[in-house]
Amino acid sequence: MFLGVVEVSAQKDSIYIEAKLSSDKKLLQVNEELVYYNNSKAALSTVKLLNWVSSYNKRGTSLVYRKLEDRNTDLHFAEKKELGKLLNLKIQESEQEIPITAISEENIFLPLKKVLQPGEQVKLKLQYEIQLPDKKFTGYGTSDKNVALKYFFIVPDRFDPDNVSKRDYHDIEESVSFNTYWSINFDLPVNYFIESNLQQFQMNSFRGYLDSDPEFLISQNEYPSIIINNDDIKTEIKFGYNLTPEEKQNLEFYLPLHLKFIKDRIGTIPQRIFISDKFRAKEDFFGNNDITFWKFRFQLFNDAQKTDLDYFGIVAKKVLDESIITDKQNDHWFKNGLKSYLEIQYLKKFYGDTKLLGSLPETKIFGIKPLKLFYASDVKLIERYGLTYQYIMSQNLDQKIDEKYTVLSNFNDMAISSFETGTLFNYSADKMGYENFDSLVQKFIAKNTDKQVNPDDFIKELAEQDKRTTYLAGFLQHKNRVNFKLKRFRKEGDSLHIKINKNTPANIPVKLQTESKEGDTKQYWVETEENEKTKTFSIPAENINKITLNDDYIFPEANYRDNFLYAKGFFSNMRKIKLKLIKDIPNPEFNEIYISPRVRFSNTYDKFLIGFNFKNQSFFDQKFLYSFTPTYSTGTGKLTGSGAVNYSFLPAESIFRSITFGVSGSYFHYDYDLAYSKGSVYSNFNFRKNPRSTVSRSVGISYNYFERDLSPLMIANNDYDKYNLWSVGYGYNDSQSIHEKSLGVNTQWMEDFHKVTAEGFYRWEFAPRQKLSVRLFAGYFIKNNTRNNTFNYGISRVSDYSFSYNLLGQSATGGILSQQYILADGGFKSFIPGTVNKWITSVNVDTSVWKIFHIYADAGIYDNKNQSTKFIWDSGVKVRVIPDFLEIYFPIQSSLGFEPGFKDYGRRIRYTLILNLSSIINAARRGWY
Repeated sequence: MFLGVVEVSAQKDSIYIEAKLSSDKKLLQVNEELVYYNNSKAALSTVKLLNWVSSYNKRGTSLVYRKLEDRNTDLHFAEKKELGKLLNLKIQESEQEIPITAISEENIFLPLKKVLQPGEQVKLKLQYEIQLPDKKFTGYGTSDKNVALKYFFIVPDRFDPDNVSKRDYHDIEESVSFNTYWSINFDLPVNYFIESNLQQFQMNSFRGYLDSDPEFLISQNEYPSIIINNDDIKTEIKFGYNLTPEEKQNLEFYLPLHLKFIKDRIGTIPQRIFISDKFRAKEDFFGNNDITFWKFRFQLFNDAQKTDLDYFGIVAKKVLDESIITDKQNDHWFKNGLKSYLEIQYLKKFYGDTKLLGSLPETKIFGIKPLKLFYASDVKLIERYGLTYQYIMSQNLDQKIDEKYTVLSNFNDMAISSFETGTLFNYSADKMGYENFDSLVQKFIAKNTDKQVNPDDFIKELAEQDKRTTYLAGFLQHKNRVNFKLKRFRKEGDSLHIKINKNTPANIPVKLQTESKEGDTKQYWVETEENEKTKTFSIPAENINKITLNDDYIFPEANYRDNFLYAKGFFSNMRKIKLKLIKDIPNPEFNEIYISPRVRFSNTYDKFLIGFNFKNQSFFDQKFLYSFTPTYSTGTGKLTGSGAVNYSFLPAESIFRSITFGVSGSYFHYDYDLAYSKGSVYSNFNFRKNPRSTVSRSVGISYNYFERDLSPLMIANNDYDKYNLWSVGYGYNDSQSIHEKSLGVNTQWMEDFHKVTAEGFYRWEFAPRQKLSVRLFAGYFIKNNTRNNTFNYGISRVSDYSFSYNLLGQSATGGILSQQYILADGGFKSFIPGTVNKWITSVNVDTSVWKIFHIYADAGIYDNKNQSTKFIWDSGVKVRVIPDFLEIYFPIQSSLGFEPGFKDYGRRIRYTLILNLSSIINAARRGWY
């Protein structure tokens, strides 16, 4: 089986494998010999081997949890035949078998016969079988079309030579066996071909050194390859998927340009590049895909441009992976940042004037170009890096650059690890000179060839070459809120004295740009010293119309809205005000006010509300927000409306993610010819969360004042026309897949009552798209001296005295509007009469039966003053037309009896209708943040 183990090079691991694939492509028989060197400084009594196929073997592994975080339940619900596992493992050292028991674990700690001193080697023989997992889980494994192999062979852990901690598979494309000599021979079923990133020296046999992990694609198809053979670049690029003739033609033109561009900047290009379908999907250019809507397709970029943009990033990252060895868990930002830096340089050279939306703004509808109304249509493609960072930072969901990769959110993988770091590299290169920066990168890569690099050393060398980059070391370790601000300018003679503030003691330079009315620009670098937070910089006055700091989002600032000043005209020393019709990407040059028409159905009393909304909220969140919506009520013929003003504190590193204070008011109708007005003062404390986590926690405090019109009957019954409510509540929510849960505790009071409420919710997905939900509710009046039942707990209906439930028929007592169901208070679906003025506990259960059909059951106990305790229950069928948004309840059996037998059964059917677009959007984007 083996040609013999040859020590190919001192201090470098060698792995020799004979692998046979079964005819059904689900079992891989492996004979393996490895030579492992102790490259650590400590003596080793054990060798840690990575058995990562076991991560597919059962629920509870790190891989399963990571997929669930991304709201992918395929592996959790996989059938046994779809899982991967290790079988029949035997290991020998010096012809003696070493007993192994924990073959289902991802880490095998192998005891050695004698202690392995630093620099010494041990030779091991392994024999095992691998049951390959289904490829749909991670992109590696077996499928009907092909077999993709990576991370399945047992290898020593090169990143943990001390063999102390466990290392689990998370499917994050990390290096395992770098700088290793591989010799692999495959025995494949008839008519199967194999492609790899290793050099093939004969049929199904591969040899050579790799600084990345070996990857193999086995298929009955021969996939294409493109050979680049220019003056100084001789590289074969293999693809793990088919290319269309047009795509291949485009690649034959663009790939030589890509490789030359990359080599000119980092100094090295590998001889072989293998691009798998999975790698292409992960590393392609984000945001250049066509937009499809129903049968319509809108193209941002033509096919050649999409190929160019996609493959430059793909090839750049693949070259960096083959040239630089890093621990992805801790140093992901280095290669990701360099990739973004290369992309920025490529875009500057070939797409400098290209817009973010490509050719889409030129699309005509009824002879006009509607997208031209948006500032987004003027944003340059190269500004995507700064804008993406701004977007995530404005929500305080960004993470520090050197956060461990496994806790980095999917969006921050792009926005922070790649875009923010790449922006910082580009900013440094712009200041010190691009040739100087590229030379530093080339030398750093060259001297660390075949060695694991420490990116902190690169940052130190960068600071030694240019002292103005010393701030970078601190930037990596914290979430940054650096902000430069143009305070004002003062003209003296032929000079402008410009005052600049910064909120950090770091000596970060800032780029200042002036522009004349004719569009002529000049650029200046303003140096700032350590602890210097105010700088006055003088420039020739000349014909300056506008002054700008860090234009085009070239530095990751916390706020770009204070980086612009006009030097002439009415708006001198300030920014202009701009009115806009539609929500847009914010233009930091202006104070923007968005005015948009609003038409919405409110309730059966106001009917359609027609009006305008005035607000300053763009697509990006802001600390200070206002929104005012005056409307005309078609149902009453009167003016109605609402408004709110709030301010949020977003501490970068605190126990809080946000602290918001606000006031709001509204005026609408809750019955025919009866209006209410509501005024609120509130504060919300949202606790800090890991962006990958599905858990959120918050505390809310509010004071609400209400005035409402009363009917003659309500006046006769001494109902409340004015009242105030104080409320304090705590909320916990975990929206993870499989086990979704939440808990809320609230206390509410006024002069006539004080009550405490608790609500817990649990939803278990026990099979794909099949769920069991349990809700527990408890409410108790500490004091209740109210004049009527307005503030009582509801059993099957809620009393919306706080006007917060968006009921279509607030005061409806009959008809279809009264059948609207809100899951609140007792939560009973059957119309069980009465309210509760003392205490109530209830449980609401519902579970999937078949497709959209569920069954539900509710039970509860309640107690009213001067009455005996009562037990109530109901049950029925629920139809989930649109889950969580439109659902219909058909009661069957309850405390009232067999309800389908009642003559008025049609009136007992209930429905849930939630018309809340933001809730739909939040549900759709789970797993992305």
